[in-house]
Amino acid sequence: MYGAQGSENESLVRVPVRYGDWSRQAQTVVQQNSSSFMPSAPLITFYITGMEYDRPRMQEPYHVNKVQVRQRTYDPATEEYETTQGNAFSIERLMPVPYRMTLTTDIWTSNTNQKFQIFEQIATLFNPSLEIQSTDNYLDWTSLSVVELERVNWTNKTIPIGTDDNIDIFTMVFSVPVWISSPAKVKKLGVVEKIVASVFDAQGDANEAITNSDLLLGTRQKFTPFNYQTLLIGNKVQALKYNQTINAANASITPPVSPPSNEFWQAIVGMYGTLRPGISQIRFDNPWGDDTQIIGTVAYDPTDDRFLLINIDTDTLPQNTLDPVDAIINPLASGPGAGLPAAATGQRYLILDDMGDETDAWGPTIVAQANDIIEFDGDFWFVAFESTAQTTNVEYVTNITTGLQYRWTTTEWVKSYEGLYPGGEWSLVL
Repeated sequence: MYGAQGSENESLVRVPVRYGDWSRQAQTVVQQNSSSFMPSAPLITFYITGMEYDRPRMQEPYHVNKVQVRQRTYDPATEEYETTQGNAFSIERLMPVPYRMTLTTDIWTSNTNQKFQIFEQIATLFNPSLEIQSTDNYLDWTSLSVVELERVNWTNKTIPIGTDDNIDIFTMVFSVPVWISSPAKVKKLGVVEKIVASVFDAQGDANEAITNSDLLLGTRQKFTPFNYQTLLIGNKVQALKYNQTINAANASITPPVSPPSNEFWQAIVGMYGTLRPGISQIRFDNPWGDDTQIIGTVAYDPTDDRFLLINIDTDTLPQNTLDPVDAIINPLASGPGAGLPAAATGQRYLILDDMGDETDAWGPTIVAQANDIIEFDGDFWFVAFESTAQTTNVEYVTNITTGLQYRWTTTEWVKSYEGLYPGGEWSLVL
């Protein structure tokens, strides 16, 4: 409200707004228990005079609306939200109850000029109603409403006015459709992997079950997203679509090659929750069917979102049963000093082709077959592992050059655990 126009003291005046009807007790408090106290003006007071059930706006009373919500990751250290996806929730909202609320607003003025100025600023907003928003929470489906001006009582004075010059009060009555809502039900999204019906683990070990209680109590989720395949190469895990075809899993000794793909781990994991570097795990079912798992903690690759960096728990890997080999070679195409380092005591090679005494680079006495492991004792090369004689025992050996571990299946050498894992043979634990 402005001061008198054209005056030197023209200024903007704030009009306070307070809730409460002008009851006799409230009036006594405002007047400081004195009959000579003059109330300040201008002043706006409002109060609720009616609350009625609004049957025309009634909808299905038992309707439940479900909304899926995904948060952005919050970093408590920086107190900022990051660009990655955080926890996911399911919100169940119950149908609110419709009511129509009646509000009465009393505007207290000391003169007619004040009344005109205040009224013209308020009345121009209602033609015939004003849309309002009670909250900026987009999950609140009752936040939008309208305020309708129903009637105006211009003054509380009567004719004749008499000798008292009381403060003039004019009243505006508004109608507002409102909703009374029940609390929403919030659920953290997750996928049921197993039902734990006992405090003991599958082997009846209570100690192990208690140690792994973080998983049993449901604070961690275990899932295989979208039936995707994964390709484990060294310390990297790549996600591939279920129908993408590459070399069969662990079916040869050839190191696997990463194929092109547009599957990004942050988008995959974000559908279920948040990956916690160094805590979240990836688990691979042992490809040789002995009901064990290869387990490692994972983190996003900062240079390429197609990969997860894995730190494998070496205790879950198969243990070598043979001494490591220096390389896997074709003995007919290379030899000591001829494509390979000069012979030295302890050198070991896994050979891919038969070799006889005509292979002069290896000496006159060595005779070996494909898949054998040969070793140099300082004087001669000899067969340290004879594949044709090992037809019952499974053996494991590591190639020092590539770092790959291989498995002797009693008929051939194959990769021990690196390679392709189809959907259902691996899982993430967040």
